[in-house]
Amino acid sequence: MSKKTNAASLSVISNTLLIILKLGAGILSGSVSIISEAIHSFMDLLAAIIAFLSVRISDRPADDRHPYGHWKIENISGVVEALLIFVAAIWIIFEAVHKILKPTEIETIGLGFTVMCISAAVNTGVSWYLYKVAKSTGSIALEADALHLRADVFTSLGVAFGLGLIWITGYHLLDPIVAILVSILILKESYILLMKAYKPLLDESLDLEEISLIRSIIDKYCKENIKYHGLRTRRAGNFRYVDFHLNLDENLTVRDAHELCDKIEADIKQSLVNSEVTIHVEHF
Repeated sequence: MSKKTNAASLSVISNTLLIILKLGAGILSGSVSIISEAIHSFMDLLAAIIAFLSVRISDRPADDRHPYGHWKIENISGVVEALLIFVAAIWIIFEAVHKILKPTEIETIGLGFTVMCISAAVNTGVSWYLYKVAKSTGSIALEADALHLRADVFTSLGVAFGLGLIWITGYHLLDPIVAILVSILILKESYILLMKAYKPLLDESLDLEEISLIRSIIDKYCKENIKYHGLRTRRAGNFRYVDFHLNLDENLTVRDAHELCDKIEADIKQSLVNSEVTIHVEHF
């Protein structure tokens, strides 16, 4: 399996184990905030499975039906993951409000506190690894999964903090209040992920920094008899697509024009990994 697939597999395994731990602790203690964390981890598991499938599909080479490759499947998976997180957050708020209206005491607070700390520690390590692989491979699906788990670290610590306050103060209403605060963080996470995953589906241009880098590379080759226009960029999964028109002096031979285009293309690909460059040659 590829590095991306291995990373996605690790996320599936870790989320499965954490769901079992959190759900068991939530049922034994009766804590809605712990159960909300179990639901959050279940959504993380679904997201991890989606990420696992999407990175396997996105690695397939281009074919007759998909001449530009399968990279956008990662963006689609990111949108689905964001929507799953949104649904989970709304459900948690609903359950927390119900708990406020009909409060119950929490038992075995120590068990819940321990499980939340274990969850935070595990997700810290896994999210760091996923983010590292995502950056090295340009995978939006793995980056989305890493974002999930990083948010889960903070929510787990928040629940642990709430349980600690309940143990000190005996004020059990803190439990659903913490659950609502957790869900608000999850909603924010969902929005950030949705925007990041959805925009490339509309063929949005690359970042301004990357466009500036591309222009600086092309400008190195531009002289009085060489100009360019119509620069366009877009992203699909972990691939960047660049195309522009290059105006050349009509006295340049086809061979000279071809060699010039090869140099520009090589420079761009060296500076921006996973880039596809198309140059349209025109005469003045």
